[in-house]
Amino acid sequence: MERIKSNGGGHVNSSYDPTLDDPPVYQETNFSNEDHRNVRPSVISAFGHDTLDRVPNIDFYRNAGSVSGQRAVRPSLQELHDVFQKNGAIDVPETVDDDGEDSNGTPTDDLESAVPENKGAIKFGWIRGVLVRCMLNIWGVMLFIRLSWVFGQAGWGLGIVVIALSCVVTTITGLSMSAICTNGVVRGGGAYYLISRSLGPEFGGSIGLIFAFANAVAVAMYVVGFAETVVDLLKEHASLMVDEINDIRIIGCITVVLLLGISVAGMEWEAKAQIVLLVILLVAIVNVFVGTAIPATEDKKSKGFFSYQTNIFRENFTPAFRDGETFFSVFAIFFPAATGILAGANISGDLRDAQAAIPKGTLLAILITGVTYLGVALCVAATTVRDATGNTTDLVTPGSPCNGSAVSACELGYNFTSCETGPCKFGLMNNFQVMTMVSGFGPLIIAGTFSATLSSALASLVSAPKVFQALCKDNIYKALYFFAKGHGKNNEPIRGYILTFIISVAFILIGNLNTIAPIISNFFLASYALINFSCFHASYARSPGWRPAYKYYNMWLSLLGALLCCVVMFVINWWAALLTYGIEILLYVYVTVKKPDVNWGSSTQAVTFVSAVSNALSLAGVEDHVKNFRPQILALTGSAKTRPALLDLAHSMTKNYGLCLTCEVFVGPRSETLLEMNAGMERNQLWLNKTKRKAFYAAVACDDFREGSETLMQASGLGRMKPNTLMVGFKKNWRTAGAEEVQSYVGVLHDAFDFEYGMVMLRMNQGLDMSHLVQAEEEMLKAAKEQKENEMIANGGKTKGLFRKSRNSSQQVLTTRVSMNGPPPPQMARLNERLMEASSQFKKKQPKGTIDVWWLFDDGGLTLLLPYILTTRKKWKDCKLRIFIAGQSERSELDRDEMKSLLQKFRIKCSDINVIDDLHIKPRAESLKKLDEMIEPFRLHEGSKDSFQTEALKKENPWKISDTELSSFEEKTNLQVRLNELLQEHSKSANLVVVSMPIARKESISDFLYMAWLDVLTQDLPPTLLIRGNHKSVLTFYS
Repeated sequence: MERIKSNGGGHVNSSYDPTLDDPPVYQETNFSNEDHRNVRPSVISAFGHDTLDRVPNIDFYRNAGSVSGQRAVRPSLQELHDVFQKNGAIDVPETVDDDGEDSNGTPTDDLESAVPENKGAIKFGWIRGVLVRCMLNIWGVMLFIRLSWVFGQAGWGLGIVVIALSCVVTTITGLSMSAICTNGVVRGGGAYYLISRSLGPEFGGSIGLIFAFANAVAVAMYVVGFAETVVDLLKEHASLMVDEINDIRIIGCITVVLLLGISVAGMEWEAKAQIVLLVILLVAIVNVFVGTAIPATEDKKSKGFFSYQTNIFRENFTPAFRDGETFFSVFAIFFPAATGILAGANISGDLRDAQAAIPKGTLLAILITGVTYLGVALCVAATTVRDATGNTTDLVTPGSPCNGSAVSACELGYNFTSCETGPCKFGLMNNFQVMTMVSGFGPLIIAGTFSATLSSALASLVSAPKVFQALCKDNIYKALYFFAKGHGKNNEPIRGYILTFIISVAFILIGNLNTIAPIISNFFLASYALINFSCFHASYARSPGWRPAYKYYNMWLSLLGALLCCVVMFVINWWAALLTYGIEILLYVYVTVKKPDVNWGSSTQAVTFVSAVSNALSLAGVEDHVKNFRPQILALTGSAKTRPALLDLAHSMTKNYGLCLTCEVFVGPRSETLLEMNAGMERNQLWLNKTKRKAFYAAVACDDFREGSETLMQASGLGRMKPNTLMVGFKKNWRTAGAEEVQSYVGVLHDAFDFEYGMVMLRMNQGLDMSHLVQAEEEMLKAAKEQKENEMIANGGKTKGLFRKSRNSSQQVLTTRVSMNGPPPPQMARLNERLMEASSQFKKKQPKGTIDVWWLFDDGGLTLLLPYILTTRKKWKDCKLRIFIAGQSERSELDRDEMKSLLQKFRIKCSDINVIDDLHIKPRAESLKKLDEMIEPFRLHEGSKDSFQTEALKKENPWKISDTELSSFEEKTNLQVRLNELLQEHSKSANLVVVSMPIARKESISDFLYMAWLDVLTQDLPPTLLIRGNHKSVLTFYS
């Protein structure tokens, strides 16, 4: 194969190469064996020599799944590090194919990295997209109808505090939002997107749903406000269609239909409508300022307007709360007017540069609207008295008293004293139409009111579907995925518009809006609180990924903003606040239970990591205490799926309260095993998580099994969270495995004792290893998947990748294997069936029965503690402990009483204590014969040979069992045989048998004799655990 030559001999700086914006091109090369390999071309880069290395490029940092098909990937470490090919080319075995699926095979819709498909999509800048929308949403009917009343009740002194406090809350939220949205690419979804990507799907999913619903209901509220104003005009002119209530419904429904038409027509039409409404609103506001400067007519004076007067301004400084109103109630009425700051962020997907537009537009809108509210309110407070009769004849006459709430009016020649004793219709406190009276041209205020209500309704009608669509796209709520589909060049959520329309019309027709209004305000405030908390949380986590471009924020200020929002929620309405929290908590729990398969790198993950490190460090500074001992198990299971019975039993012992590591040793040259090991790390951990086994997967690649196990035992764990117990399965095939393999297995047991690990060995008659069944299942699934792909290709479906390494399909492999070997014989099928049944035995609830504990040697208490822990688990709660101890016939009762007393002090209950006083009896002849047959192939038989032949045999077969060794350990060997006889007699029907594990002294007992001990001790029994602690106490009776 020829090496691919670089570009024409000239030095080309790849950092300026425009082709790098495209996915890299691979040359497909044919080999004689018809195997296709893809070769990455090298380039002459900025470094002046031929290299595969690339200079930094944005395409290398896009998320996986951003482009269907091949994507831009930097050279892998293996490509740069592997051995160079003899022919000079660098071989890439597989290209990266993105098929729209993630590692689990589920479809992905990666908003963060998606390349825009529609070239003609309309995008807005910061003025039209954010500033205009926010100003229109904040300038609501409050400006023209209730602002004068707020300043009449609170006075302009506390009125300024009301506006300032509202602006403080919204400004802090704006700063927090600016920090979040400049910490990476912002896509569609507004507040939901910002919160979900910061705090995770649980918070985002809960707030996203109620925020979208709040916007949908807000449409009805604004439209009803508009309809009420129209009906008031109709009533003035005696032109009602039916009656007041039904006219509001009719006008409201017609208005929503028109707004829906504008929204569905496209964002461009909606933006144009907003500009028209903004112009009307600005003219109305200017009209108020102009009106206050025009000299007051006699009619206006009788209604309380006297143009700018110092004494009126001074009189209106102090509060004059009436009708049970307080500062907080007045604040609660005003604050919803300031809740429009998310109008721009809610259409973040339609902004040209959301990162720049949202901070600039939102904060400037808060400033402009805040100054406007303050300016209009102060102008009115300086020109209008609190109470007026509206009668031009109520003038000051000599000798008549003139006092009351409008003393300044007396000084200006009007006597409104009657307002003290009877109701008045005019003045700041009584007339909601003060702005119309004050303005230069009254009808413009009505037009401004129309504009304010319609613009807010239009903004909410656009926001709700946009946020809802983003929520549905993330598929957090599976049932709502129907609404994720978009239409047209702007991906308009038509289905979301229709749903919002239905909700709005429903609330216009049947909703009690006065009751629901505080709930909607609280929904918005909950969103603000979470935006602030998101900023605080991300800053607190100090994740290296938290690098907002907007620097003018403070984590403690954000926390203060979150707390202020929560306080304001209760100020507005305490029961609505509690209802909001209740709904949010229910949705949070629902999403948490469902566990959506998404990972957005939330700050919750970062804080969890920081907490884990902090707790681990704290734990490292505390000495171990026997009261806090818990088994922390390192289980040599192989692949997580391979020995499920071993894993399930280990998991039952540790559950959520201890460390469980399921470990695998890849044996062989590192260059061959490393790739397989790396590929299996995530897959095995995902399987553990999916099957709800609270364990960690760890793997090492070594030249032999013992070396790998030794590495795991020495290096596993973190600080005090280190394994203290090794759990292995019994090597059932030790008689056929070969000397080297048995020596490696027994060597692992010796190493465990050397490292002072507790030792647990599980034996089941059916065996533990299911690797052949797991492999067959994986091959069948692989074959079925490939068959499905082939059918798709045959039917004109999408292929997965442009270049693909050709290989025989696993279906062919499986077919060949079946055709060559044929179906398994009935005996093998029955064995496999029994193996599968036994492998799931510890996953199921155990029937009523016993756990028989043969506590023969004091090992520190581990042999007793582990079965006791099992009885505390739900699956084992119907199993009672039976204790068996060794004793002497003449003192059996004394031994039983001593053990009973010890168990009582340990606070461990058992159903029975049995003293075995015939352990010393010689085993039956047939039992000894079985042992002799078992060890016969491994004996040296040096007794009948001379010393020279004996030494030669020992040198040739050092692992064999010598006659001297058998003679020296005859009593201990017989003990294992006798123990098995007693176990068969007493524990044949137990659910689980636990026996003290015999120890083989190093270099004294051969590996095969030790395996014979373990085999003969546990054969033909129910599931059996051999346990030996590290002879340090794990039980105590002290408090």
